Amino acid sequence: MKKIVYIGLGSNLGDKEENIRFALNMIAETPGVNISGVAPLYKTAPVGMEQQDWFLNTVVEVSTDLAPLELLHKLQEIENRMGRVRKVHWGPRIIDLDLLLYGDEAIDIPGLTVPHPMMGERAFVLVPLAHLNPDLVLPGWGGVAELAVEMSERQQISLHLIK
Repeated sequence: MKKIVYIGLGSNLGDKEENIRFALNMIAETPGVNISGVAPLYKTAPVGMEQQDWFLNTVVEVSTDLAPLELLHKLQEIENRMGRVRKVHWGPRIIDLDLLLYGDEAIDIPGLTVPHPMMGERAFVLVPLAHLNPDLVLPGWGGVAELAVEMSERQQISLHLIK
């Protein structure tokens, strides 16, 4: 049975737009995954480790029949193929792909927690997610549209115009 899944994308190294575009193409080419919506790109201040370049972020909605761990591994393969290096927690990255929501399932296993545990505190997730599905309610957090407004007042985020 197909699930509606939301994946966060972010980049702050190299040609950020091209990195996001390339990752979206690779997601679209993944067997068992169909993209049903892509939010606009947003320019966002780094969170956690602030001494780095700003990010471009978006969220993609897909339908998939892949199991959660199988999808996570496919996303990690994309990151690895693009040259993602994990040296510094919250550090700079060519691409970051986060499995945010997998249907209405709650998953807490080694290596995967869904809903993503910090998504309700991140404007770079909430604002594009609200663009795709403003009526969505995040378990334990509340309505995505209201959360997006609240967090965008606390964190720096702006719509990014495509080159």
